[in-house]
Amino acid sequence: MKAIEVKNLHFSYPKQSHETIQGISFEVQEGSVFGLLGPSGAGKSTTQKILTKLLTDYQGEVLFFGKDLKTYKKDFYEFVGVGFEMPIHFNKLTARENMQFFAKLYQTNIDYIALMKKLGLGEALDQEVGQFSKGMKVRLNFVRALLNDPKVLFLDEPTNGLDPKNARILKDLILEYKKMGKTIIITTHLMTDVEQLCDQVVFMTKGTLSEMSSPRDLKIKYGKKEVKVEYLANNALQLATFPMMDLRKNQAFLDLLEANNIETIHSGETTLDEIFIKVTGEEYHG
Repeated sequence: MKAIEVKNLHFSYPKQSHETIQGISFEVQEGSVFGLLGPSGAGKSTTQKILTKLLTDYQGEVLFFGKDLKTYKKDFYEFVGVGFEMPIHFNKLTARENMQFFAKLYQTNIDYIALMKKLGLGEALDQEVGQFSKGMKVRLNFVRALLNDPKVLFLDEPTNGLDPKNARILKDLILEYKKMGKTIIITTHLMTDVEQLCDQVVFMTKGTLSEMSSPRDLKIKYGKKEVKVEYLANNALQLATFPMMDLRKNQAFLDLLEANNIETIHSGETTLDEIFIKVTGEEYHG
C-alpha cells in the first residue's frame, strides 16, 4: 500500500520570485524507509514541512494512505512523528519531565522510559536536559519523535552528532520500527545512513527531482562494470583491472588468481557520495 503519494507538487514562499518546489511527484510505500536527499536549498525541508502540514498553501496533491492531506485535522498528528535536526526540549526540565510533558499531547504513548534506557539515557532520566551533550539531546529527540507510536515517522539528520555505537543503536531501532510495518522518511547528508537504512531514495535539486531508485540500483547504474584485483608479485603490491563481463571465462583473471597471493578484490561499484555529486551537480559535504 502507498503510505504517501505526492502528485505535481508546487510551492512558493510569499514574495519569492521563483518556486521552491517545482512540480515534483513521488510515492512512498508503507513499511519502507524512504530517503529524501539533496544539497542545501534543494527544497527537502520545504517538502518535509508540507508533508507534516506545517506548510499548507501548496498546489498539487498529497495523499496520506489514499486520503487528501488537506482534509486531515489535528488528529493527523496522532499517527505522525517528527524528529527535527535541531532538538527542541525544555532545558530546565529533566529528560523524564520533558517526555512526560510531550506525552500528554497524544492519546497513545509508548513506554518511553524503556526506550530511553535502550538508547543509553537510563542514568540521565532525572538530569536536566540543559546539561546534556549534543549526542544525548539527539537520542532524546528520537524518543520524542516516537512518543505517540506513529504510523509515519519523519527524521531529519537522525544520527548527526552521534558516536558510531549510539548511531548503530538508533539505526537498528529505525530498522526495527520498519519491521513493524511503519513508514520512515529520512533527510540526511550521511550517505552511510542512506545505504544502511533506505529502501528507496530520491534526489532533489533546485526544487525538482533528478533521480529516484534504490541505493543498490543507483550504485550499479553509476558504477563501472569492472573488477580490480590487488595482489603480491615480486614482493610488491600490484593492481590489475578486468571487465566484469564474462569474468569467469577471462583466462588472464583466472591465471592471476591461481598464481598469486590476492590481497583484495573490488568491483567498480561507486559510492553514494559520488552519486550525490553526479546526480545533483553539487559537492557532497558528509
